[in-house]
Amino acid sequence: MTRIFHTFDVFTDTRLTGNPLAVLPDAAGLEGEDMQRIAREFNLSETVFVFPPENDAHSARVRIFTPGRELPFAGHPTVGTAILLAMEKMGGNPEREEDAIIVLEEGVGPVRVGVRLRPGDAPYAQFDVPVLPEEAGQAAPNDRLAAALGLAPGDIGFEDHVATGFSSGVPFSFVPVRDLDVIGRAAPQLQHWREAFGDHDHPNAFVYCRQTVHQDAAFHARMFAPVMGVPEDPATGAAAAAFAGVVNKFDALPEGLYQGIIEQGYEMGRPSKIFQELEIEGGKLAKVRIGGHAVPMMKGTL
Repeated sequence: MTRIFHTFDVFTDTRLTGNPLAVLPDAAGLEGEDMQRIAREFNLSETVFVFPPENDAHSARVRIFTPGRELPFAGHPTVGTAILLAMEKMGGNPEREEDAIIVLEEGVGPVRVGVRLRPGDAPYAQFDVPVLPEEAGQAAPNDRLAAALGLAPGDIGFEDHVATGFSSGVPFSFVPVRDLDVIGRAAPQLQHWREAFGDHDHPNAFVYCRQTVHQDAAFHARMFAPVMGVPEDPATGAAAAAFAGVVNKFDALPEGLYQGIIEQGYEMGRPSKIFQELEIEGGKLAKVRIGGHAVPMMKGTL
């Protein structure tokens, strides 16, 4: 059977940058093993398989696979898939100015996505994070983290930021480092990886610093998940969602709306921008939204 696929570059408005994504808009009849093999064939950080929704009020049900496993939720697949469905809903006319609401059924539950289509501009999507960030596990000591990242223990931490774990449906280990020089030297050391980042099914490291390449960014980041088949990810929306908990914990954000940009993928030659929006009420996170652009790259059959 022939199936159509689309690829997008996500969290960017420029082709051949950002995080590549493959989407199969009609995955009916595929089993989990089939989807895993197809994702391994694409060998991108994630591949999305689209099915009819279980709730008729929603847009679609999706399953998301890395080359190594299925995920209950991921950011750049949510952005790219919502943009594709909105473009198809609007008839694919690039000259139409439209706004659309797409609701995707993911493993964490329904995810509401607002999509903005404007002639001459890259499509933009912003989703409401379905599960607010919660602390998830205790970080390993700095010497273990440093060994797993090829760094020195003194490279870990800045200001009052220390390593911690947070999850918004998918757990991430957040490792603050001193500056851009340190983050540029980080490289996974597989022999130390599980000792530092756990023996669970999602061992990863989201490494970040306050120093940035561009002045409009709040943080510079890299994300490594080598034992999941993702040596490095150019842009990680699910991590950005959980990172909102880190920002609120250590930066003591004031009441109201906070907006920031996370830059990622620069060391890979795939610069990306993730837009993060936090609402603080009573010192706690009330809402988190993650947004970004995506540009179509390819359409084909397999």
